[in-house]
Amino acid sequence: TLYSSKIGIAEALRNNIDDFLVEKCGFSQHKAPSLRSELFKTYGSSLAGLRALGYNIDADEYHSFAHGRLPYHLIKQEPQLRNLLRSIPQRKIIFTNSDRNHAIAALKRLGLEDCFEKIICFETMNPNLPNSTRPDEFPVLLKPSMDAMKIALRAADVDPRRTLFLDDNCRNVAAGKALGLSTVLVGKTVKSPEADYVLEKIHNLAQVVPEIWAAAGGDQRINRSKSEMDSILVTAAATVVA
Repeated sequence: TLYSSKIGIAEALRNNIDDFLVEKCGFSQHKAPSLRSELFKTYGSSLAGLRALGYNIDADEYHSFAHGRLPYHLIKQEPQLRNLLRSIPQRKIIFTNSDRNHAIAALKRLGLEDCFEKIICFETMNPNLPNSTRPDEFPVLLKPSMDAMKIALRAADVDPRRTLFLDDNCRNVAAGKALGLSTVLVGKTVKSPEADYVLEKIHNLAQVVPEIWAAAGGDQRINRSKSEMDSILVTAAATVVA
């Protein structure tokens, strides 16, 4: 959501995951891309899918392999986005399926590391995973799982009815809407049924959701639910079939 899927990071991540499936799990190079896609659709990520299928994959090893070799230099500073985020008076929290190291690396490259109060990430949703002794002991929780969403809301300490949720994945947006969040679908031009707003780029936030700033000024012309918005959850990276 904060950076485009077109800069090359998403493609590099797909390649890294394919390599992991080949080198660490023994799948053929021909099979890896379709398997990655199927695991993502069914389980939310390749890691979640592999563990569900009985592969005892260490999460730290997986993330180090998939994210540690990414070309982060392709992510450029975003001073315009930084100014936009700094102007938002509400609490701003990152909510990502990625591991913490990846989220921090991406935010630093964007120049946005001090724009957010908290990072809710893979480790937040899966605190028991490092202690597991078998792959089926603790299922991997990620968006759009309702359990993962509820963990995130508790960790963020927010009221869903007063929180704006920005994500670039329709399934995640639908899950957020089901929990009472106001939702923004980012990176698209057409709203999904569960999206309250749609943004082609996050830079258009002020034009599409001006209520964010009106809320701080106590503008009584907007309805109660919007004027009481006090928190914003933002996805840290572009969605990728991972």
